[in-house]
Amino acid sequence: MNYIWFLRMARWVRNPPSPARVKLVLGVIALCLLLVAVEYFIGWPEWLTLEGGGRANRVPRI
Repeated sequence: MNYIWFLRMARWVRNPPSPARVKLVLGVIALCLLLVAVEYFIGWPEWLTLEGGGRANRVPRI
């Protein structure tokens, strides 16, 4: 483990984050896990899938 991580841990022990920030971070993590679970069990919605086209399809393949 890098010594910078130890310095960060010491700073967090001296000045811990507020309960509101902890709730915010846990909420964001929960939202990300929820999106992963929906995509895994239900699948990616068709209306969020990009259609092929544009300049990338015009480049000839060698």
